[in-house]
Amino acid sequence: MEVWIPPLVTVADVPGLLAAMTSLRLVQTVTAGVEPYRPHMPEGAVLCNARGVHDAGTAEWAVGAMIAVLREFPGFVDAQRQGEWTYHHTDVLADSKVLIVGYGSIGAALERRLDGFEVEIVRVARSARDGVHPFDELPALLPDADVVVLLVPATPETAGMSDAGFLARMKDGAVLVNAARGGVVDTDALVSELKTGRLRAALDVTEPEPLPAGHPLWSAPGLLITPHVAGSTPASGRRMLRLMRSQLLRYLSGEQLNNIITDAY
Repeated sequence: MEVWIPPLVTVADVPGLLAAMTSLRLVQTVTAGVEPYRPHMPEGAVLCNARGVHDAGTAEWAVGAMIAVLREFPGFVDAQRQGEWTYHHTDVLADSKVLIVGYGSIGAALERRLDGFEVEIVRVARSARDGVHPFDELPALLPDADVVVLLVPATPETAGMSDAGFLARMKDGAVLVNAARGGVVDTDALVSELKTGRLRAALDVTEPEPLPAGHPLWSAPGLLITPHVAGSTPASGRRMLRLMRSQLLRYLSGEQLNNIITDAY
């Protein structure tokens, strides 16, 4: 096998599978994240990710998630099931400061979708560039953010980055939105903050994942959980097919491939 396109859900024993593919020349993932494959790539094989495929779905989920938490939609749904009219004021996205941590193609897609919501956008990425702060400025930026959106890839640098210290710097009542990877957040530290009611959160990814029955996250107050579905949309499917076709044609014709991974991501 020269080309392998792994399924959306990571298969078991990736190292063993890659080692067995002695003719492998290209691994084209259907995800933006490549952490299950990058450390085990055989010599001579190229790894490409699906950058751009899930931008629309993930950005749309992030907007919906932050609005759902701020406007307390889960609580109103619970009241609806009980037949209760629980009128009260809620927070609102307008006039908020949204901190996007991991400003890449998904972050840019999120910013486009937030245009018109009357929010201030603050951008953070691994390295500084025009209009984008570097990671080392995060401690100074967190206390002013009303919503913090995590869109970073899973790397040694980002593992557990949203730890107790990170969360403690967030302002009272702020919302953490994780559409990155579960391991980016210290789960125990987040549960502790949620239990006090000081922070709220929306998670599409968790650590561990899938989240087992009885886990403290299930009953944590102020938390919206979805089962890693942000990019699982028809739009992502259409974009995925276009990318796979384009990459395979490039591979067969010997052209330069898109989205080649040369670093951690």
